[in-house]
Amino acid sequence: MCALFSVKAQEFSSLTGRLTQKNGQAASHITISVEGTQLGAVTDQQGRYEIKNVPYGRIYLVVTAIDINTHRQEVKIDRPSKVVNMIVTGKAETSIEEVAVERKTVKKDMETSGFAVAVIETKEASLRNLTTNELLDRAVGVRVRQNGGIGSQIEYNLNGMSGSAVGIFLDGTPISTFGQSFNLNNIPPAMIERIEVYKGVLPSHLTGDYVGGAINVIMRKDASANNITAAVSYGSFNTFQSDVAALYRNQKSGFTTRLSGAYIYTDNSYEMWGKFAMMTDAQQRLTRYNRFKRFNNTYKSISGRFEFGFTDVKWADQFFVGYNISDTYQDIPHGITMAQPYVGRFNEYQAHVFSLNYIKSNFLLDGLALNVNAVYSKRSTYLQDTARTMYNWDGNPMTIIRNGVTIPLVRPVGRGQQGAAVITNIDRDIINSRTNLSYMVAQGHRLSVNHNLNSTRRQDEDLLNPSAPMNSQNQRNTTTNIFGFNYEAQTLNNKLKTNVLAKYTINQNHYDNAGTTTTLTNRNPGYGLTASYNVIPKLYVIASMENSFISPRDEQIFGSPETNIVENLELKPERNVNYNAGFRYEALSDEKNRLSLYASAFWRNGYDKIAAEAVDSVIVGRESDANIQTTRFINIGRTQSRGFEAEVTYVYANKLNLLVNLSRFNTLMKTEFDENGNPNRFFNRQLPNEPYFMVNGSVQYRLDNLIQKKSTVNLFYNTGYVAPFTTVWFDSEDWFRTPTQFYHDLGASYRTPTGKLIVSLDVKNITNGEVYDNFGVQKPGRGYYLKLNYMLNNFTK
Repeated sequence: MCALFSVKAQEFSSLTGRLTQKNGQAASHITISVEGTQLGAVTDQQGRYEIKNVPYGRIYLVVTAIDINTHRQEVKIDRPSKVVNMIVTGKAETSIEEVAVERKTVKKDMETSGFAVAVIETKEASLRNLTTNELLDRAVGVRVRQNGGIGSQIEYNLNGMSGSAVGIFLDGTPISTFGQSFNLNNIPPAMIERIEVYKGVLPSHLTGDYVGGAINVIMRKDASANNITAAVSYGSFNTFQSDVAALYRNQKSGFTTRLSGAYIYTDNSYEMWGKFAMMTDAQQRLTRYNRFKRFNNTYKSISGRFEFGFTDVKWADQFFVGYNISDTYQDIPHGITMAQPYVGRFNEYQAHVFSLNYIKSNFLLDGLALNVNAVYSKRSTYLQDTARTMYNWDGNPMTIIRNGVTIPLVRPVGRGQQGAAVITNIDRDIINSRTNLSYMVAQGHRLSVNHNLNSTRRQDEDLLNPSAPMNSQNQRNTTTNIFGFNYEAQTLNNKLKTNVLAKYTINQNHYDNAGTTTTLTNRNPGYGLTASYNVIPKLYVIASMENSFISPRDEQIFGSPETNIVENLELKPERNVNYNAGFRYEALSDEKNRLSLYASAFWRNGYDKIAAEAVDSVIVGRESDANIQTTRFINIGRTQSRGFEAEVTYVYANKLNLLVNLSRFNTLMKTEFDENGNPNRFFNRQLPNEPYFMVNGSVQYRLDNLIQKKSTVNLFYNTGYVAPFTTVWFDSEDWFRTPTQFYHDLGASYRTPTGKLIVSLDVKNITNGEVYDNFGVQKPGRGYYLKLNYMLNNFTK
């Protein structure tokens, strides 16, 4: 009761002042708001403003407008009236350092919000030959699992959580909606504003069927200056990449257009040489430690994104209708492992995506905000595998000796490179809609209700056998409805930020099998809590917990032939109970030095955990089973993961940037007995096929006026370490354990005095180290890449 009276007795102030530009002119019609509240005002013709009912304590004033740079200033409110005058800069006056400061503000606000979140900035990466996945792989606690080079199957691991437990979003929409050609490997960093990596509890606008966290890619949307950017690069393994993007906004009407496109081609012809590189001789003996160059791994992709709408108009903060189209061709070089190459097995993907996005603050009444994001996607996946000749990794057909004669080895009639010959097409109609309605009920207190619908209608078609039962009876549908509730609060003079959430998930899987229709329904509740407390200036303690379920994806239940996954119709939802606790501390901050520290510990308990089956029959080294190259997702029972992550960042004079981060955890099997009641021989053992100790380090140094006056040279170095990990549940010496992985990258970029042209050179994996991933699949070795970037701003002036 006392606490209630103290809130009601809180004192308020009237805040006034004047906003001017650097030249002394008044900054009129500019929005000034109190961060985290609905309090605000718009400056008049003389730049004056007044904000009433501002609570005592420390607040942040945020100044925003189309033609000026966002300005954020801390103010202490300790008297009935307060005068705060501010100076802002126009977009044309912005220096590189000022832009960096603004980005750091957004990054800091998110990372101290109470969620276990890291923000990856893409400004420098966009100038180099780096993919979005390479950026993610260097982030603390993130491991990008990729079966080979560009275009290969990808999965994201966030401190031991992966698969359906982790959501991958593009501007808040699940990225799977956009199809294979529009994935994180294909979206250039130049088109991205930032990447948000959440570990554990998700904010209200990302509420979904996830518990391990999420990766949310925020595309560039700054409409303050019309611009065109283009880039082209070429490098090792005959890799060619190009992208172009354009943004136009009519400052009077608010009409805005965003267009972008990308093209990628690569042979992926890198060398393999480790112990998982094998060859079968004419006596059908398997030999290891060969050196081969991949010869059957072409990948090409083209994609376009077109958006039209209005920004910063009276009836909408943002309103866009959009269309995405993408098309991909991909050779399938091998199965789950590298046991044997495939020649003639390939995929073709195509997607047509239509989207609608509407955002409006103060919708109908002050303090009410509406965010609607709706997407319809029509995706198709074509798979062909009819070639019978078996090949070795040297590019020649396998042979066998029969009656003293060496002859090519050919599979029986009706077989392909992997099992039975197939020509299939899978069509998916996907509807995804997200609606978030939030209301600021009082200063520092916000309520949100959310609804997420994700529906996939899947039709598998056997084109090689028109009379096959699947052509008439094989409709497979999944529908998930998620209802969410969030309560956010900022108390104790904005030192404490809390977020309480609850959600209820209804998941339905419908399939026809041999004329029998089956519908499975799961209803699961979930809840979570986050908290951030500003203990002392620049020190934040952050904690979160979540108890929730996740439903398996349609690929996990119904299989995915193009990625060698077979169906498992008995797959059940997975439940997780997760805890995170950590801190962020800016230990040093002066005119030249900035030292930031971050550390977090986590404890995760999984029940009926969904994972790719790691059994002996799909692993190389057993000659009799070497041709079995599929796996499936199963519920492996109870697991427990404990670990920590940490990061140190140091910046000197905005010229030198140093970063080191590490992640260490152990995910143990906690199921004591198998399905037959016998003791589980894997009890308390580390889960296989999962990296558990990773370290990343990077150095960046800037040189000004080195070649030309006002030019800039940036030098980059990156290193990574992955500890050895086993790939299977198999009691063997070391055949199924990856070696210690070390890799080093070097890079340099040169920006001309006008800033319009940037040239960069990158050397990746300069020591040609062995780098492996899922089931011992080797990734590319040393590679050289050259990239040109061109930028044109304010082209309508």
